[in-house]
Amino acid sequence: MSLAFDLALCALILGAAGLAVAGRNLFGSVVFYIVYGVLIALAWVSLGAADVALAEAAIGAGVTGVLLIGAWQGMKDAGGLEAEITKSLPVRVLAGLGAAALGALIGFAVLSLPGHDGLTGPVAENQPALDLGNPVTAVLLSFRAYDTLLETLVLTAALAAVWSLTPARFWGGIPGPKHTTRPDGVMASFGRLLPPLGVLVAVYLVWAGADQPGGAFQAGTVLAAVWILIVLAGLRDEPRLSSLILRLIVIAGPLVFLGAGLAGALAGLALGYPEGHARTLILIIEYALTLSIAATLALLIAGPARRAP
Repeated sequence: MSLAFDLALCALILGAAGLAVAGRNLFGSVVFYIVYGVLIALAWVSLGAADVALAEAAIGAGVTGVLLIGAWQGMKDAGGLEAEITKSLPVRVLAGLGAAALGALIGFAVLSLPGHDGLTGPVAENQPALDLGNPVTAVLLSFRAYDTLLETLVLTAALAAVWSLTPARFWGGIPGPKHTTRPDGVMASFGRLLPPLGVLVAVYLVWAGADQPGGAFQAGTVLAAVWILIVLAGLRDEPRLSSLILRLIVIAGPLVFLGAGLAGALAGLALGYPEGHARTLILIIEYALTLSIAATLALLIAGPARRAP
């Protein structure tokens, strides 16, 4: 990318971030946060980090944006909290100074890092043993596997927290309203046409993620979008939260990941893989994680149960 493009992109990122933080309208701030996520994804593309760009666009801007809009709607329905959260100028200035100090601290920490290639050298040296062509997958599923495992556990804990908001009379019930659309309408047509393509893209993203940009988080987001589209099109209702199959899908990925880690620990290397079987085990973990991430993201957006089982 040209220097002019990079400078323009940096200016847009800073502008979107400033409007998201300083905006007096809460919904406008959410919109600018989504714009900020899309611009950050473009920045990662500019840096050649396609994996991170996919994750940022899908989760940072897409899923998080939907969750924030849902939270805004919930706050509005609950009594117009938007007016109540408006703070006085001194409080806003103090918050801005705190954010600036934190940003300066992070910048100082980054600039203080030793001038070497980070994980590039060690990953390139050990990557052939994993039989993986994508260094990002090698880092996420092997060299820093505990980070990825903890991320999946955080997602599961977040879903449990959302479910805990369910009123007692709806416990184990169905989240969200029942959606209905015209059978010959646009939404119903998209609901029938796009899911097969989405499933195909998700399977490809996991399979290609071993050697090219892709992986479980990106594929899981695509499957979650397919799930949401089917529900919005009125083709299927949300599942009951008491469903044993649903709960098994949610925890399948972390359990498979944790099981592989414990098996490696018994063999002498926690979260390690037996020689010659790393690629196969990583693909198994990735596919299991894809299903769990898809279900978790879709259920996070659906929210707590609002209808009786």
